[in-house]
Amino acid sequence: MKILVAITGASGALYAQRLLDNLGPPVHEIHVVMSHYAQQVIAEELPGGLRLPAGVKTHNLKSMNAPFASGSNPPDAMVVIPCTMGTLGRIAHGYSEDVLLRAADVVLKEKKRLILVPRETPLSLVHIKNFELLLLAGATILPANPSYYTGPKTISEVVDTVVARVLDHLGVANKLVARWAEEKE
Repeated sequence: MKILVAITGASGALYAQRLLDNLGPPVHEIHVVMSHYAQQVIAEELPGGLRLPAGVKTHNLKSMNAPFASGSNPPDAMVVIPCTMGTLGRIAHGYSEDVLLRAADVVLKEKKRLILVPRETPLSLVHIKNFELLLLAGATILPANPSYYTGPKTISEVVDTVVARVLDHLGVANKLVARWAEEKE
């Protein structure tokens, strides 16, 4: 599967890192594009920087030569993690000023899988209306709302409860967290 991971400037860079850690480039073709602010947030939140697994291809935000900038070569899936409300709103309204936004537009128009992981609270009516537009267009809105029934002990384990759901919606098998009411072996 060809998967595009887009990282924006919302707090929560660890979500993107853990997703990349669990998407194997030998199995999947992984591409990464970052907004300008994503780089600032990564510098603040990931002291060692973003660790890209070997084989991951990165793309410049302003390069419209990326393969997924055209409907003739869309990714199978795109995840925007974490997703700012500004990015979400621009995607909802078809504003495609850079390759990240253009790729999301391509994914929607080609009926591929678009997963948006917003990290914002509280929500305004504008946010909710943008959610509605995206849901109607076929996107999946998967807020970064962790679960605690598995008893996570570390920040990474809390983050993994969200990343596991993203992987589920990508159709990527994972055992990051125990499932609800799963029998102990």
